[in-house]
Amino acid sequence: QVQLVESGGGLVQPGGSLRLSCAASGSIFKIYAMGWYREAPGKQRELVAAITSGGTPNYADSVKGRFTISRDNAKNTVYLQMNRLKPEDTAVYYCNAEVLVIPNPKYDYWGQGTQVTVSS
Repeated sequence: QVQLVESGGGLVQPGGSLRLSCAASGSIFKIYAMGWYREAPGKQRELVAAITSGGTPNYADSVKGRFTISRDNAKNTVYLQMNRLKPEDTAVYYCNAEVLVIPNPKYDYWGQGTQVTVSS
């Protein structure tokens, strides 16, 4: 019913930048919070950043001051601008959205993931 499609991952050198995008589509009545998570090899999936429908952001301590999350509600899209990237930012990044599809309750949807590799 709802699809999240991510784009923008890739290989970048330390200190570089990338911008991730995630567009939601389908039988959407309303999108509440949207966010980005990441999963590095051998580690649990962790929250990177999230943003409410009203635009209030929340960041993991490890990315504060380097990453910026934003959203375009008209396009059902969330972005993650990643600056001053470090090798430890290497992971698969997943988009998440809390979506209301009438008549069902709110439900968390996930994108397929996009690889971000920070290496020289």
